[in-house]
Amino acid sequence: MNITFDTASAEKVKAHMDDNKQLLLTFEDGVGKYSQHAMIHMQVQFTINIVDKDAPVEGYNAVVHSNIGDLLIKDYSAEDLEENMSIKFNAHQGTLQLSGDGGLIDDNVGFIDFTDKNGIKNNPAK
Repeated sequence: MNITFDTASAEKVKAHMDDNKQLLLTFEDGVGKYSQHAMIHMQVQFTINIVDKDAPVEGYNAVVHSNIGDLLIKDYSAEDLEENMSIKFNAHQGTLQLSGDGGLIDDNVGFIDFTDKNGIKNNPAK
């Protein structure tokens, strides 16, 4: 599995990264430390999370490769992902959009830097 970040989305994420951090692509199902909610709805929702390299990541047992580094995922969330995906920044709405070869997967991907004390508060995909 592979995700290509466009220039704007890559810059947004990389501005928060360093060698002591790692990326997660969290399926928002309410399972695990980094999942924010498990709303009952028909929409698939993902969040890009930045956590410390030594942070506990139980349940994140699969890898998605990207042009800005690997992202850990919960293996069962792969059912809602595709082999080839892209994340693009929608400047009009200020959101990240996750798409695959089959079309749009999530038009409002969250972004939470758990290494920043205001990271959750600043999540644009509330």
